[in-house]
Amino acid sequence: MSASRLDAVYRSMLLTKFFTKGWGKPENLRRLFEFRKVVSNRDECFKLVERDYPVTITKEQNLTDCKLVEGYFLTPLEKYLPGIVPEIAQKAHFQALLPVHWPEPGCKPVCLHLAGTGDHFFWRRRNLMVKPLLKEAAIGGIILENPFYGLRKPTDQIRSSLHNVSDIFVMGGCLILESLVLFHWCERNGLGPLGVTGLSMGGHMASLAATNWPKPMVLVPCLSWSTASAVFLQGVMSHSINWDLLEDQYLSDGVYREKLSKMVTIVDEAFLAGKKFARTYSEKIDTDTQMNAQKEETQENLVNNLKNDSNKNVDITYKESNNLNFKNGINNIQNQNIAELSDAEVPIKVTHTESLSEELRKMQGENKISKALCDKLTSNTTFELDAQDISEINKLNKNELKALLLKYRVDDHVKSIAIKSLTEHLGDTKSDSNKDLINTEKLSGISPNMHVHNSVNGTKTENKEKVYDTSKHSDETEYKECKPEKKSWNVSEFTSDLWTSLPFLKSSGKKIDIGKIHWRDREALQFMRGIMDECTHLSNFSVPYDTSLIIAVCAKHDAYVPREDVGRLEEIWPGAEVRYVDAGHVSAYILHQSVFRACIKEAFDRSKKKWKDGKHIE
Repeated sequence: MSASRLDAVYRSMLLTKFFTKGWGKPENLRRLFEFRKVVSNRDECFKLVERDYPVTITKEQNLTDCKLVEGYFLTPLEKYLPGIVPEIAQKAHFQALLPVHWPEPGCKPVCLHLAGTGDHFFWRRRNLMVKPLLKEAAIGGIILENPFYGLRKPTDQIRSSLHNVSDIFVMGGCLILESLVLFHWCERNGLGPLGVTGLSMGGHMASLAATNWPKPMVLVPCLSWSTASAVFLQGVMSHSINWDLLEDQYLSDGVYREKLSKMVTIVDEAFLAGKKFARTYSEKIDTDTQMNAQKEETQENLVNNLKNDSNKNVDITYKESNNLNFKNGINNIQNQNIAELSDAEVPIKVTHTESLSEELRKMQGENKISKALCDKLTSNTTFELDAQDISEINKLNKNELKALLLKYRVDDHVKSIAIKSLTEHLGDTKSDSNKDLINTEKLSGISPNMHVHNSVNGTKTENKEKVYDTSKHSDETEYKECKPEKKSWNVSEFTSDLWTSLPFLKSSGKKIDIGKIHWRDREALQFMRGIMDECTHLSNFSVPYDTSLIIAVCAKHDAYVPREDVGRLEEIWPGAEVRYVDAGHVSAYILHQSVFRACIKEAFDRSKKKWKDGKHIE
């Protein structure tokens, strides 16, 4: 389904940037990952909030059309994860609008409305959703202020720009437990049936909140889906994240890679693999069918040709001239193939030791390398590369570096990286000289034993390679075994001293363009996918008590909340209903508020017909 252009344009006009300070403290992420395993289990999570959890009412006022109630309570998350919620966000503020007179005795429906991204304070939800529902269907509404928003926004936070990735998980943990507090408060005051809804991020938070209520609960998530990972990695909001900062933090602190990454799982990995297999298998079937059809057509044409030629005299007599022509034709084909191969695929000829030595001596004569380094490089004995040697190597130009690549054969993986980086560093990848560099991947050169001095810890590494003598002009290559005095040289040990110091292996300074790469292409993006799935994917949480009371409303062309390559709501919650509006995310929010309210009213009607006081109506 095509994505809405309006969504992309609207997002590009906003100044809000997310996660401007990075991932958050690794210790906080670890605690949140562990706590997720508790709140994702309905039985365990329900025990975290007492039925009589204290709620302070600060205002009660009877208006002409409704009763207004305002209050606050301390977020339960601070009790279980001390210090993880900012002090200003620890007090959860809410506002409730209830009918002055309930039309049906014993039925007092109330819906909790959670905030979407950027929805600060109460006025927007009050005017767009709560008051119209109150007027149209006598459904009361409770508006809860999100952590990090409105009255709960840290003083150093600009607008809705959450500082850390961990803040989104703190917000979710708070709302899950705070929703339980308000559901208990409603029951203590004789209100019910109960429901929860929200738009965009609020819709997803509503879905998480509904999973932990052990009774029938109306749920109408609007403009949300099964996980937040696609929102931040594939949707238009992904362009509002400083990915370079996140990648730098991820790579610089080993805790993220070595510990935290092992605590999370990409939930839809199996789904994606199955989808890819199905697509690949289907393509293979189509290809096989096409090949079989072509084969049958060829056989049919052959039969027809034989039939047409059946009346002709066929000369099967052996003629030497024909045989000679056949041999000449084969030779011509072989020569042509060899010529083509020599132009495109034949590797560079191995440079002889003498010519390499001459080139290195010439570089010494031009004062490009010192005599000491030249002697080392031209010797056939083991040697050390110290800091001065490495500094001289860094100053060499492309042809001189090429000579070194020809002389020393390194690990294929490291060499391929070096050659690729060198090609980018030199620019014109189609020039003859760069073709030579690229072809060095197919090269087996002279590889002497080499000691590399590690300036950090003073250790030495060695190289043990099979080499062949190129000075012999014979059809067969004579292999020799170089026997170093110490252990085999390991490229990974050599990397930190020489190869990462070479100018063509230094970072190109390119920024991560999230619009041009897939999240699988970078380890930091994979980590983001994993932690988002771990803490927000609905399949990691309990299934709501009665999925028939769920009506999800999605936008067909939503560019904020992509639905490709992630689990479907109908599969995660069997029995839930998903409806679509023909719009993008922004246009649906502006034009289809009446559709969202209609679904809420319909879901409450279902609940009234099916349940009463938490008991099923026969």
